Amino acid sequence: MPYASSAIPPGSVFIKGGRIIDPASGRDEVADLLIENGIISNVTSAPSGVPVVGAQGRIVSPGLIDMHVHLREPGGSQKETIASGTRAAAAGGFTSVLAMPNTTPVADGPNTIALMRQRAAETARVNVYVSGCITVGMKGEQLAPIGSLYKAGVVALTDDGHCVQNNELMRRALDYARMFDLLTLDHCQDYELSAGGVMHEGYWSTVLGLPGWPRIAEDMIVARNILLSELTGARVHVQHLSSKDSVRLVREAKARGVRISAEAMPHHLALTDAAIEGYDTRFKMNPPLREKIDQDALFAGLADGTIEILASDHAPHASYEKEVEFADAPFGIVGLETELGLFQKLLIDGGVLDWPTMLAKLTINPARLLGLDRGTLAPGAPGDVTIIDPALPWQVDSAKFDSLSRNTPFDGWELPGRATHTIVSGSVVWNLE
Repeated sequence: MPYASSAIPPGSVFIKGGRIIDPASGRDEVADLLIENGIISNVTSAPSGVPVVGAQGRIVSPGLIDMHVHLREPGGSQKETIASGTRAAAAGGFTSVLAMPNTTPVADGPNTIALMRQRAAETARVNVYVSGCITVGMKGEQLAPIGSLYKAGVVALTDDGHCVQNNELMRRALDYARMFDLLTLDHCQDYELSAGGVMHEGYWSTVLGLPGWPRIAEDMIVARNILLSELTGARVHVQHLSSKDSVRLVREAKARGVRISAEAMPHHLALTDAAIEGYDTRFKMNPPLREKIDQDALFAGLADGTIEILASDHAPHASYEKEVEFADAPFGIVGLETELGLFQKLLIDGGVLDWPTMLAKLTINPARLLGLDRGTLAPGAPGDVTIIDPALPWQVDSAKFDSLSRNTPFDGWELPGRATHTIVSGSVVWNLE
C-alpha cells in the first residue's frame, strides 16, 4: 500500500509556457499545465484565482523520484531527519523518495515502519515511501516478517548497507517477495572478497597503502542475484552499480528476460579512485569509486537501457564522523541537492542521454518498479511536478544545504542547471525564486 505524505494539503497551480516532458506518455511540447486540487487536469487554461507559475524556457517534468535515500530517522537525527532530508529532496527537485531501512532500530518489523510513516505524515516536505529489511536486524541470519512488512506499507525490501551472504536465505527471501510482488533491492558485496577494503583495488589503493575492494566482490553477488531471480521469478534490483563486469552481467541477463534492474549514482559517473589521492574522506563510499573503464561501462549501460534508474544513495554523516583517518571514516555522501545538476552535466551536456530518456530514469521507471501512482503528467495523476531551468548555472555550496550533513565531494563545483520549483500534490513545497 503505497504511502504519500499527508503533511502537504492538495493545492492548485497553473504552469505556463514550459517544455512539458512526460516520458510515460512520450509527450514533449511547449504547453501549459493545470494542477487542480492536487490532481493533473485536462484543462489547459487558468481558472480564476489559481496561482500562475511562469515556466518559459524551462522544463516541466513529472515530479522526480529518488529510490535510494537514507533519512536516518529513527536513531540518527544528528545526521538527518525525515524533515531535513525531505527539505533537501525538495531543494533538489525531488517530489518522492524511498527511505532505506538501516535506521536505529532497523526497519525489520511493523512497529518501526509505522513510526517512520507517522513521522513522515507529520513532518515530510515530499512523499516518503518506506522499504523494509530482508533479514532480522539486517544480520543476514533470519528472514524478516515479509508479509507483516508488506501489510505495514513497505514498497520494497532491502538490507542496504549490508548484503545477505547466505544464498539459501536470499533464495527464500525472493520466494516470499514474489508472493507480494515486492521489489527486492540488493547491496551487492561479497564480504570475503571485499575483506575490509576501503577503496577500489587497483593502482591507487597500492600507491596509497589502503586495503582494496575489488570489482569481483560486487560481480559475484550480481551474478548470484541474476541466477536467483531466474530460479524464483522474483524481481531483483541491483543498487549503486559500479563495476564494468556487473553492467555486462545485467545487460546479458535482461536480454534473456531475467527480472533484473539496476541503478547508477552520480558520484560513480563523475569521479574515479584517483580522487582519493589526498585521503579526503568525502570521497569514501560503498561501493567505492572505481576506474575510468568502469565509468565508461556505466555510461554505455545508461545509454542502451541496461541501467534504467538514476538515484543518489543520499547518505548523510555528521562532520565529526568523517574527520578521522580514511580507513576509519564511514562510507557515504549526501546527494539529493546535487544529483540533478550532476546528471545534467554528465549525461545531457555530455551527450550520453537526451532529456526525455534521462527524466524517464528519474520518474516513470522508478514509479513502475515500486508500484507507485506517480511519475507521469497524465490527466488524473497526482499533481507532482518538477520545473527545471537547464540554463541556470550555479555553484555547489554545502554550507547552504537543507540537509543536516555536509559530506559532499562536490563542494565548489559549477553545475549547469537546477530545479526552480518542486510541486507536490499541487502545492509548491520549494521555490528557488
